[in-house]
Amino acid sequence: MTTTHDLFDLSGRVAVVTGGGTHLGRAMATALGEMGAVVYIASRRKKLCEQVAIALRDAGIDCTGLGCDVTVESDVDALVKSVVDDRGQLDIMVCNAGGSSTTTYIPDADIEEFRNTLDTNVTSTYLCAQAAARVMIPKRSGSIITLGSIHGFLSNDKRFYDGFDFKRSGPPYQAAKGAVINLTKSLAVEFGEYGVTVNCLSPGQIPQEGTPSQMVLRARESQPLRRTGRPDDVKGAVVLLASPAGGWITGQNLVVDGGWSIW
Repeated sequence: MTTTHDLFDLSGRVAVVTGGGTHLGRAMATALGEMGAVVYIASRRKKLCEQVAIALRDAGIDCTGLGCDVTVESDVDALVKSVVDDRGQLDIMVCNAGGSSTTTYIPDADIEEFRNTLDTNVTSTYLCAQAAARVMIPKRSGSIITLGSIHGFLSNDKRFYDGFDFKRSGPPYQAAKGAVINLTKSLAVEFGEYGVTVNCLSPGQIPQEGTPSQMVLRARESQPLRRTGRPDDVKGAVVLLASPAGGWITGQNLVVDGGWSIW
């Protein structure tokens, strides 16, 4: 019988984390590396990715930073080719890169923001999954992890933002993340017969730098666990979905939100 330690061990595996230079992306890249994976982080901010990769290497993780615009097909193809040329394989693709929207009053909304939000979140996920599948399907194994959000299946409670000079995520972002969740299910069906798992990770309120302290407090009091989410809270979830421990999990949306969505 395989030990639990072996089930979560990622030694010998190669992972790509898009948007891996900041916040949740960095946390997930760190988690995969801590479990033994070779990690590539990529985003349009190539210099940042290179700097973060240096920091992760100093912590004992085999990490490389690359540049990539995940909305551009040729960029994504070049990213995957670079990794495969370098390491000979790609086992884990974390489609984390994305972006929010600030459109909240729809009658005055710019349609280009809607299109850009879909491109940044949905098109990018599709392109990364597609490029990864080309490598994973022939060897009949691999793990693709997409990034949704609680706002992919819940709307915003506008009252939560009352009194704050803070732009909440608007309908374009919620539409995009909802699409990512359903795209994940569809890709799981398409790739399942080839042994490739596809799952979505949907975080809740995990404050970033610049979030008003009173909003952080309000978020803490608005969820059953009564504490603020931290980037470390997604580390165990991404390792589960990327590792043999999650080998019989596919097409699922794993919500990590401190219980926010249960009431």
